[in-house]
Order: sequence, then C-alpha cells, then structure tokens
Amino acid sequence: MRKIATILLLLGLLPGFGFGQKAAPAEMKELRGPQNPRLGFVIHGGAGVISKGSLTPAQEKEYRAKLEEAVTAGYKALQAGKSGLDAFGIAIRILEDSPLFNAGKGAVFTNEGKNELDASIMDGKTLGAGAVAGVHRVKNPITLARAVMEKSPHVMMTGDGAEKFAAEQKIELVDPKYFWTQPRWDALQKILKEEKEKSEKDAKVKSEKVSKSVIDTARPASELPYNKFGTVGAVALDKDGNMAAGTSTGGMTNKKYGRVGDAPIIGAGTYASNATCAVSATGWGEYFIRLSVARDVCSLIEYRALTIQTATDVVIKQKLQKLGGDGGVIAIDKFGNIGISFNSEGMYRAYVNSEGKPVVEIY
Repeated sequence: MRKIATILLLLGLLPGFGFGQKAAPAEMKELRGPQNPRLGFVIHGGAGVISKGSLTPAQEKEYRAKLEEAVTAGYKALQAGKSGLDAFGIAIRILEDSPLFNAGKGAVFTNEGKNELDASIMDGKTLGAGAVAGVHRVKNPITLARAVMEKSPHVMMTGDGAEKFAAEQKIELVDPKYFWTQPRWDALQKILKEEKEKSEKDAKVKSEKVSKSVIDTARPASELPYNKFGTVGAVALDKDGNMAAGTSTGGMTNKKYGRVGDAPIIGAGTYASNATCAVSATGWGEYFIRLSVARDVCSLIEYRALTIQTATDVVIKQKLQKLGGDGGVIAIDKFGNIGISFNSEGMYRAYVNSEGKPVVEIY
C-alpha cells in the first residue's frame, strides 16, 4: 500500500499534492473552487459622462437607491437558491422599470422619435443564449431574451417577429407611449436642433467660404457619450457554480433606422461560460462589436490565465481605449472574483462584497 501511495503522490493523483507542485499563495487559498463557489452578483446601469457635480444630491440619492434595490434583490434570489438566470432577471427588470436608466421605461429615442429596445442573456453552464433587437412594445426585453433562449430554436429575434413571439409566450406588451419620458424626449430635440443648425452653418460656409473652425466652436450633443450609449446589465454566480450574464438597453439617442448596438450581440455586449467568466458591457456599441469585448475578456482568462480584473482592464483601458471607444464592463469569474473596468468618467454599478453587503458606486 505504501508503494502505491508513493506512486500516486509522485503522479499527483492524491488530493492536495502534485509532482513539482508549489504551495498556493496565501491570497489564493481563500478562493473557493467552482464546485463550492461563493455567491457573486454585480450590476451596472450604464457608463458615460457622469462626473462629480453632474448630478444633484437628490438625483444621486435616487440612482444609488435604485441600484442598491436591484443588486440586493438579485443577491437575495441567489441566497434563496435561485439560478443566476433568475437572479439577474429580477435585478434587470427593476432597472428596466425605472426611468432613470436607458433600458425599458427609460429608453432613449431614435431619430424617428421611437423607442427601440434590445437585450440579451447567456447561460454559462450550457452556453445557451437568447437576444432580441428593435422591439417597441415589450415591457421587459430581458424576459423576452430568456424566452428566445429557452423556448425557441433561435438565438436572436428582431422587430415585429420578436414581438409576435412575445405575444405567443404571453410576455407583457405595452403601448409604445409607456416608454415616453420628458428627459429622453428633450435630449432628442436638442440633438435634432443642433443638427439643423449645423446644416445651416455648413451651407453658409459653402456659400460664403467662411472658415468652418470659426463657426463650429462647441461639441454637438450627439457626440457626447451620454447620448451615445447607456445600458443596464448583470452578471451572477449561483450556488451550483453556474454563471450567467444579461444586458438590456434603449440604444443610442438619435440613432438612425435599423441600427443595432452591442447589447443584443452575444460576445460583444454579453458573454458567459462556466469555464471562465460572465460579462455584461455598456458602451459605444460599434466599438464593442468590432472588438468582441465580452468574449475577449473571457478569452484572456482562458488563454492567458489573467485575473478577472486584469482581463477587464486590458480590454477596456488598452484595446478599447486605443481604438477610440468609450464604456465599461462588469465581470465575475468562476471563483466569485469580480472585475469592473471603464474608461468613461463614470459608470453606475453595484455589487455584493465578500461580507454579503451591497456596494454602490458611480464615479
């Protein structure tokens, strides 16, 4: 028996031992394995120009309260034994039902004065995914995205077809007027006014040969990050070690007909795999699509063994920054470690720390 035990030790087949294996660093000993993970939950409410002082104390209090409500509700679901898919669905619906965030009720307006909603989810255990894009009447697009994953043979549905499927699945549909909010409407009108003024100025430059630099002195609202993107999302690690991610958005203010951003694109705005991590993104969608941001974070962990925080920083603060994009991501790995990275002035975000307490951050 001793000879057998010795052979097993040398081959590294006995628990806790391995040929040439070094003792784990002290900080690594605290991490739990995927068979016995700690619960993890992180949400975001969009990134952009959110500098200190841009929100009144009352507005900041309102944002913080809603983020805490959502992250707490999702985490309590995990504690009750619900899956990560259930948990982030609960949290994202809370954010979709709030006019504070650019998703669901708070969706921005397109150039045509409509609200177009996108969402996606991914199950890290099965790599199953579901997404919807360009819907106008679905109260909670994240719910429809899950239905696409679980009750259809497809990954993505769009427009009228997606809404027909929603009706078949008895998912709540509302009058498009439900999504109308004054602040979002005012933002569109401001951009449309600036576009008209710019067109008139350009005509003047052409006719009078005046230097354009003399006329265009201010950055147009359409180019400001908070009018380019805004999204809500969540990532979760449940009691069974399964990860899940979900993202929902109202798109980009003044976006043109048919435009689809990264939020409903699996691998760009959302990705989850039990082998690595779960990611939800918020940012300038065209850049996130080109870089496959969500999948890239997981790839850096899979192929380069980077930590979750390092992986998110490499993608956002190096790759995205170099390309000229703005935004951020939230992520969680199979051990419950979280990564949050953004290159904009702020990002609404919240998570539950190792003590089980909610932490809300904006700047």
